[in-house]
Amino acid sequence: MDNQDVPPQTTTAPDPAPLSSGLLDDIARFGRAFKQLFGAQLHLLAAEMGLARSAVSWMLLAGLAATVAGVGLGLSVLALIGMLLAKWLGSWLLALLALCVLQILFLLGAILLFRRCMHWMSLPATRGEWSAMMRDTVRKADRNIAISRAVDDVERRTP
Repeated sequence: MDNQDVPPQTTTAPDPAPLSSGLLDDIARFGRAFKQLFGAQLHLLAAEMGLARSAVSWMLLAGLAATVAGVGLGLSVLALIGMLLAKWLGSWLLALLALCVLQILFLLGAILLFRRCMHWMSLPATRGEWSAMMRDTVRKADRNIAISRAVDDVERRTP
């Protein structure tokens, strides 16, 4: 018997089961749209976070560069002042001594300013405001802890 005379049997997939209602189709479309929307939002958030990380790195690098440039500028200005003092006084030793005195005066001025600022922070009005702010913060923290404990108790009691 020759099998070539028999036509091949074709198998077809069974018809998919019809949806019970259009509501399921609407819910499925809503789910896909919701997933697409929030997937795009999460993708955008990840991109923004990467950009922010990069920006912080570049800001730190720029701050370091500004510090190096500022120190270099300060040293250059001190060198110029030293040269001018050496020409005016006629001695490098006296010029360097004068620069040391200027730097000591600047350092003492910075220390006095720092102490004055610390004194301003210790004034009664400032201490009272600081204490009130700290008490308010502690009260808010205690209230939040009490609320979270109450919520935990309620959640444990409900079946």
